[in-house]
Amino acid sequence: MVKLTPELINQSMQYINPCRERELDLRGYKIPQIENLGATLDQFDTIDLSDNDLRKLDNLPHLPRLKCLLLNNNRILRISEGLEAVVPNLSSIILTGNNLQELSDLEPLTAFSKLDTICLLINPVSTKTHYREYMAYKFPHLRLLDFRKIKQKDRQAAQEFFRTKQGKDMLREVTKKSKLSAAAALAAEASSGKGRGSDGGRFANPEDMQRIREAIKRASSLAEVERLSQILQSGQLPEKFQHEKDLGQNGSSHNGSEPVAMEY
Repeated sequence: MVKLTPELINQSMQYINPCRERELDLRGYKIPQIENLGATLDQFDTIDLSDNDLRKLDNLPHLPRLKCLLLNNNRILRISEGLEAVVPNLSSIILTGNNLQELSDLEPLTAFSKLDTICLLINPVSTKTHYREYMAYKFPHLRLLDFRKIKQKDRQAAQEFFRTKQGKDMLREVTKKSKLSAAAALAAEASSGKGRGSDGGRFANPEDMQRIREAIKRASSLAEVERLSQILQSGQLPEKFQHEKDLGQNGSSHNGSEPVAMEY
């Protein structure tokens, strides 16, 4: 296994791919976790992390230029929430040959507003009943699923199915599993000490998560975006982390007072 260091990133192959996009090739190093991608300085449209040993898709820095992630042949079984805040322009994610099991495991991807290409071939989830209907329903901008077009008739069939009792029950079950798996993942990280700073802290609740997302949109520096994004992805609020409950869109509170600083 090789650690993903700034040195490895700088030494790896960089080129213009057939789509005329700038691509970083990090294939085949058996990298166990994503880290230090801030060293790319957001200079790439595509990052290829195929043929590594990743188990989670998480810990991405703020990379607004990134449009495509290639993650073939890893061992990914979990996708972190909040990634849409740090890679907002992601339009294509290729996850062929991973270990995503349930439709609920895909819920974090639904937050990406520009995602139009997804591949989940050779993942257990792709064999689930009504998998294609679910994807057409939950991803309104999806054009290609497993390299097959999502046609208008597919979308209509999906909408009709999820209006039925069976479809509604299925959506409720997926939502329930998604919440349970997210809670279990946070608990596992807490018990192993991962995602918890030396100063303690607590788990973020849904309100906290939404406030952090809003704070990321208002952030005035890249360092602030990355710091808040790390908190969002870990789901753990450091003990010294503070935020104003009634912050407005412009960073000031509704009562006109100065905003409380976010820090840890």
